Amino acid sequence: MNLARPVLLGLTAAGSVLALTACGGNVGASGGSAGDFPAEPITLTVGQAAGGSTDLIARAVADAAAEDLGVAVPVVNKPGANGALATQEVAGQPADGHNLVLLNASLITITPLAVGEEEAVSLDDLEVLKGLSQDDYVMVASKASGFEDLQDVEAASGQFSYGTTGVGTGSQLAQTVLFEQADIEGTEVPFDSGSPALTAVLGDQVQVSTVQLGEAKPQIDAGEVTPIVVFSEERNRFLPDVPTAVESGYDVPVSQYRAVAAPEGLPQEVKDRLVEAFDAAVASEEYQQFNEQNLLTPHEISGEEVEQEWTELAERYRELVEEHDISLAEE
Repeated sequence: MNLARPVLLGLTAAGSVLALTACGGNVGASGGSAGDFPAEPITLTVGQAAGGSTDLIARAVADAAAEDLGVAVPVVNKPGANGALATQEVAGQPADGHNLVLLNASLITITPLAVGEEEAVSLDDLEVLKGLSQDDYVMVASKASGFEDLQDVEAASGQFSYGTTGVGTGSQLAQTVLFEQADIEGTEVPFDSGSPALTAVLGDQVQVSTVQLGEAKPQIDAGEVTPIVVFSEERNRFLPDVPTAVESGYDVPVSQYRAVAAPEGLPQEVKDRLVEAFDAAVASEEYQQFNEQNLLTPHEISGEEVEQEWTELAERYRELVEEHDISLAEE
């Protein structure tokens, strides 16, 4: 998924893996009384491939939480269907606190707009423990296009191509709604993630695409692509000179949020212990440095706040799609 980000994240990820290995060698033995929690390692499942943004966030927070819990927290990757397969699998596990999942908000708020009801994932089957971070989207343009701002893109309507990064993603929603509201037309070129879409912009195979900030920032800093607009509610502190779609006059506030969740029905004392551990994890210096290094905006809210926020976002996105008669489904 990520073209440049592994370079940015590699040392952090490697350190996390080594720390988890060391932790696993010293703690995590099964046993103890029935009332003890945790009594064994806690698995954190990720529905995306190793090395991508979600995976690396999972490894960073798992590393920090393991220190507080006193057991290993191994990360297991089970990619597929934008995380739906992994999430459904974890939701079906015993609600004993030993099986967790790293959730992307888009799976709950956007993917249901692009897939059938039987494929959609609901928060009703999950107990959200902790919100973690916000990852913003930025539209970038190739240098060869000559686009410097959104007005340039509007002026070229009907005469350029643009990349999309996957069905049911925040990138797809943000770009599609913006183009509808701004009455911009272009030739869509679909990709399966942000990395190939960004590569296509770098080579001017498409003139614009919307990707996550962490993917694009190295190329922006190097002057190889031009940032056009960000899709957060407010300007991103890592791109303070780039306007938001909202301030440009368009109702397209879309960001990627992430949270940790467990199967529904978690005993209260187990939930409390896990929340305590993840509170300590996000407060750790190592995790805060990870966020800073990887251009992530902390969004460390309670599980209850996550459920309310994501439910409201899902409804807001549904209204936008219906208002503009947009289909996100794969054709």
